[in-house]
Amino acid sequence: MEKFGFALSKGRVIDYEANDRSIAEYILEREPSFSVCIECGGCSATCTTGNFTGFSLRELHILLKRGENEQVRKKIKKCMLCGKCSLVCPRGVNTRNVVFLARQAFKKKEVYAV
Repeated sequence: MEKFGFALSKGRVIDYEANDRSIAEYILEREPSFSVCIECGGCSATCTTGNFTGFSLRELHILLKRGENEQVRKKIKKCMLCGKCSLVCPRGVNTRNVVFLARQAFKKKEVYAV
């Protein structure tokens, strides 16, 4: 029998219970404005790094809140900490500090890893 063009795709479910939200919690303790981010994409639109690479601060925020830290660890190195994203944020999120704190949290986690 021929395939007719429809196929069942694998479910795309995010298991929040299995993800490690320790980095996001570390950031929230030190930068409360992180919680008011609405992922509008203004930061990504002005990002110099994002214009030349696949870096997206919006995606980074979403991944942090989900607890998908391995993807964040790979992408966060691209940020130049220029601060242009903080200037355009309509909610006043200190995105530069969020990236700085995330880097700091990853470094601390590596030091205490067994």
